[in-house]
Amino acid sequence: MQLLRLGAAGEERPAVRTDDGRILDLSSLTKDIDGSFLAGGGIASVREAVASNRLPQIEDAGDGSGLRVGSPIARPGAVLCIGQNYAAHAAESGSPPPKTPILFFKHPNTVVGPYDEVPIPRGSTKTDWEVELGVVIGKTAKYLESVEVALDYVAGYVVSNDVSERAFQLEESGGQWSKGKSAEAFNPLGPWLVPAEDVQPQELRLATTINGETRQDSVTADMIFGVAFIVWHLSQYLVLEPGDLINTGTPQGVAMSGRFPYLKAGDVMELEIAGLGKQRQRLVQA
Repeated sequence: MQLLRLGAAGEERPAVRTDDGRILDLSSLTKDIDGSFLAGGGIASVREAVASNRLPQIEDAGDGSGLRVGSPIARPGAVLCIGQNYAAHAAESGSPPPKTPILFFKHPNTVVGPYDEVPIPRGSTKTDWEVELGVVIGKTAKYLESVEVALDYVAGYVVSNDVSERAFQLEESGGQWSKGKSAEAFNPLGPWLVPAEDVQPQELRLATTINGETRQDSVTADMIFGVAFIVWHLSQYLVLEPGDLINTGTPQGVAMSGRFPYLKAGDVMELEIAGLGKQRQRLVQA
């Protein structure tokens, strides 16, 4: 099953997409797919409700295309990002593979729906794409005792696009990465949140096309630091809360490599992770 949120921005209602493709309304179980829902056993409650056939179908959704698809989680309290987490991407960025996870933050208001338009910031010359495995935290994690327990704190996984403006990130800001990561709509998310128990996070293929041409094609097995290590590591430095989003890094094939042009208004990004769905955004000028 997949969890999603449908409706106009700011008015989304929670829903679940069943294995047979039906879209069911979760409003009787929760007001939203947020940290409280995830920490309170919400995913298990949805499974039980689907199995007992007691959720109404959203007739105007059909396959989900009849209503806007929002981010599958409500605005997170934090968006934590891991930089250069694939060796080939670090190399194309001109850096050696990191010896410890590189952490930066995006503003939570960058999180938008998977099909929403993405504005190119005013003054931008180097807007770039990044397909990433997004990890949604399901319960409070601090000072976790071991890597082995870390995945118990994950609620689910999503497709995440860590859109970046490289000049803002590296040239104009003196290396303050978040300045190049936090423009309007710079984190399309979804279409679905897939529960953690249904995903093997280090066995996923992820890909990006720009205007139909392949740019990124890799597997999460190539991460330098796996999901479990990242969650454990971060918990030693900060408190991860339910509903927080972790972007785990992008593979090679971004425009910063110099092999491809940067994005311009009218371009179309399509990003996909096997089993987690596909998202699509058109670039517009801010």
